[in-house]
Amino acid sequence: MTHRNVWEAETTLPPADHKPAELTLDYCIKCNICVTACPVAAVTDLFPGPKYEAPQAGRFRQADQATPDHSVDYCSGCRVCNMVCPTGVRIAEINARARVPLVAQGHVQPLTRLRNNMIARSELLGQLGQPLAPLANGVLGNKSARWLMEKAMGIAPAAPLPKFSRQKFSSWLKRHPRPGNATRKVVYFHGCSTEYYEPRVGKAAIHVLEANGFEVLVPEQNCCGLPLLSNGEFPAATSYHANNVRKLVDYVKQGYVIVGTSTSCTLTLKEEAPELLDYYTDDARLVAANTFDFNEFLLLLYESGELQVDGLRPIPMTLPYHPPCQYRAHRIGRPAVELLALIPELTIVESEAACCGIAGTYGFKKEKYDIAMAVGQPLFEFVQQANAPLAVCDSETCRWQITHGSGIPAVHPVELLAAAYGFPVEAPLAGLV
Repeated sequence: MTHRNVWEAETTLPPADHKPAELTLDYCIKCNICVTACPVAAVTDLFPGPKYEAPQAGRFRQADQATPDHSVDYCSGCRVCNMVCPTGVRIAEINARARVPLVAQGHVQPLTRLRNNMIARSELLGQLGQPLAPLANGVLGNKSARWLMEKAMGIAPAAPLPKFSRQKFSSWLKRHPRPGNATRKVVYFHGCSTEYYEPRVGKAAIHVLEANGFEVLVPEQNCCGLPLLSNGEFPAATSYHANNVRKLVDYVKQGYVIVGTSTSCTLTLKEEAPELLDYYTDDARLVAANTFDFNEFLLLLYESGELQVDGLRPIPMTLPYHPPCQYRAHRIGRPAVELLALIPELTIVESEAACCGIAGTYGFKKEKYDIAMAVGQPLFEFVQQANAPLAVCDSETCRWQITHGSGIPAVHPVELLAAAYGFPVEAPLAGLV
C-alpha cells in the first residue's frame, strides 16, 4: 500500500460492490474440489461436504420453509472451501446463513441452545470469570465440575477451555506510561481473549507499536460477535457489531486506522459481520476499510521503510508456525512469516495442515470434540515432530487447541517481535529468549 500512509485512515467510502453470498450459488461447477479439501467431511459422515450443503441445497431453500438443514450445523466455518473454490462461491457464508433457521425455528435442543448461547458470549464469560480467576480456573480444571458441565450443558470434558488471567489487559494499560515521543497514532482492537485470557499478547502489541513511534489508542469496545455468528445468533451479533462500529468510526473519521492481534476479530470487522448480517452502513464500511490485522499492518510499514528493524535481538530457535483459517481468509498472504524472518537466527517452519479443528467454539461442544481433534491431528503431529519448545499461531483459539492437542505451548507472532525489540516477555516465552 504505497499510495497512502498506512496509519492514516482513508475516510472516502469504498465502492459499494457487495454481492450477497447466495447470488454466488450458480458459480458452482460441481467440481467437488471443496469436498475433497474440507477437513470436516474428511473425518466424519455427519457433514456431507461443502458442495452439498451450500450451492446444491441452497438452490432449494425457501425463506418461509421449515429448514431441513440439520447437518449444516457440522460445518465448522473454517473457510477452506472458500479458499479452494475455483469460481468464487462463498460456501462458508451460505452455510452460516443456513444455520440461522435451525436456531430461529427451534430445531436446536433447549439445553444445546443454552450452551451455545453461553460459550458464544465470551465477553460476558470474561466479565464473570476473570475477577474470580483463581476460583474460576480451579472449577474449570476440576474433573467433577467438567463432568457436570458435560451432563448439564454438553461441553466436552476434555475441551481446551482457556484459563482466566489474574489481570485484565485494560487494567494493565491504565498503569502503563504513555510514550513521550510518539509521532503518530493508531487504534488497537484487543478482543476478548487479550482482555480476559492472554493480556500478554496485548502488552506485546503495545510495546511493538510504541517502539515504532505510535501512540496507541484503545477505545471502548465489545466482543466482535463472531462466536454468535458461528452459532446462528444473528440478531445478537448485529447488536455487537453495531456497537463496535459506533465506538470505532469516529476514530476513523479523525484519520486513524484500527489494528488487531486477534485475526478472527479483525476479519469480523473487515468482512464477516458485514457480509453475514448485511450490515453495510456507511460507518460500517469505513470501519471495515480501515481495519488491519496486526501483522498485515506491520508488514505494510516495513514495505514502506517505516518499520524499525535495526537492532532486533536474535532468537536462536526453529519454531513451527500455523496460519489459522481465519487468517488465511483475510487473503493477505503470510505477513507473520515475513515479519518473523526479520528476527536474526529465528527459523520458522510453516504448517501445511488445513485446520486445527477448534473453529472458535466448535471444538468445545461434546458432539463435535472428537471431530475437532481428528481434524487437528495432522497439525498436532507436525508441531510435535518439530521438536521445538514453542509453536506460533495468530489465533487465540487455535493456540489453545494446538497446546491441547500437541502438548506444546503456543504464542502469537507479536510476542516474538516484542522479545526481539528487547521488551520483557511472559510465559510461555519467559526463560526461552
